[in-house]
Amino acid sequence: MIKPKDMHEELIKLSVTVVVCNSCCCGNIKKGHNIVPIDFLNKSSEKYKLGNEVNLRISTCLGPCNMHNVSLLKTENENIWLGNLGTEEHYESIIEWAIQTSHNSQNIELPPILLSKVFDYDGDTDDIIS
Repeated sequence: MIKPKDMHEELIKLSVTVVVCNSCCCGNIKKGHNIVPIDFLNKSSEKYKLGNEVNLRISTCLGPCNMHNVSLLKTENENIWLGNLGTEEHYESIIEWAIQTSHNSQNIELPPILLSKVFDYDGDTDDIIS
């Protein structure tokens, strides 16, 4: 039986969601975009047991197609949109950020490699997250 404290701890553990687009534009090498490293993301999820701490989703179109290779990093306090992700190092940094953020009660700053990839987007995230 889960005690109330345990339920709260479980909610904190799953308070980080990473949504990676792999749809019409994102990862489409025919359109000149870099591939989205789905195998790497899935293996990282298994390796670091992210399913217990981070909600990692590979998604269809997230909306802002002009920012190809888009990801959404969602915490209890903010949505961080990243676009023009081009290297596996970008995705490694996302995984590292997610692990660190899920282990801390406060938001962790993005790694420097991702700072230039942040953009503003006012799209509805309810369908993406639910």
